[in-house]
Amino acid sequence: MKKLSRKQRIKREIKNYTGIIFASVFFAIGYSWFLLPYNMAPGGVGGLSQIINRWFGIPNGLSMIAINIPLFVVSFIFIGKSFGTKSLYGMLVGAIMTDLLSFPMLYRLGIIPDLAPYTHIVNGHTIYAMFGPEDLFLSAVAGSVMLGVGLGLIFKFRGSTGGTDIPVALIKQKANISIGTGYYIVETGIILLVAFVLGDLKLLIWGYLNLFITTKITDLASEGLPYIKGIYIISDEVDEIRNEIYERLERGVTYLKGTRGFHQRDTNVLFCVLNRRQVPELTDIVKEIDPDAFMILTDVYDVLGFGFKSRKLNLSDH
Repeated sequence: MKKLSRKQRIKREIKNYTGIIFASVFFAIGYSWFLLPYNMAPGGVGGLSQIINRWFGIPNGLSMIAINIPLFVVSFIFIGKSFGTKSLYGMLVGAIMTDLLSFPMLYRLGIIPDLAPYTHIVNGHTIYAMFGPEDLFLSAVAGSVMLGVGLGLIFKFRGSTGGTDIPVALIKQKANISIGTGYYIVETGIILLVAFVLGDLKLLIWGYLNLFITTKITDLASEGLPYIKGIYIISDEVDEIRNEIYERLERGVTYLKGTRGFHQRDTNVLFCVLNRRQVPELTDIVKEIDPDAFMILTDVYDVLGFGFKSRKLNLSDH
């Protein structure tokens, strides 16, 4: 296997570290402007920081750093030095950005001239958020989308914001499940804890709503849209269909052996992977040759092979 040159590795690392900074802006805005003011973080270290902020008044970003420190041992041991280093870097950048982009800090820095439009009173507490409590649902959706974009891009650049990103990345690497599914597994307990400690069961509902939106956006940002489609074709005319796919679509096919359930007889199943835009043409080919053919269309998120570029999330050191 041809190894990357030193110059190529340096260029790749610069791209990753710069990308993490860019992604952390989305991460911080989602937290600072929309979710944390209303204690609606979808679990994670951000969720735990809400408790510390409420009890001790410590800024959320600083709380995130304190909570994250012991988790990096796990990262270095089980995931690798590269991901561990980027986790530390991503956590610091994300936490700093979270406090830096908060409305009170933006006001102190002179970036926003007036803090009044972002000041709201909720249950006797003064909060600073983009939208008032009457637009709570809008805050939940906007914050979850921004947070999901930030997290997904950070993972794409082989980094992390620390916290539950570390066990999620480990699950992703070892069990080969999507990042979003990993978040559901890890975050449930934290959402329950936050709702219980803060004594507001509505936070449980908001937490799960935000978790659902965030995980979907995280998957899209890190793995991309399901641009590739997989097609299963069951027909008595698979040979002719195969020839047309070769000639008109220039795509390869694979024969799978199957048994028809009703007649209990052997049959060939044609499997083909192609770009989404080619699906209508393939449908026409199949209908022209065998109107009674049975087709199954499915999303494919990652393809490694001739004619396709893999979007597989690489968390290894090399």
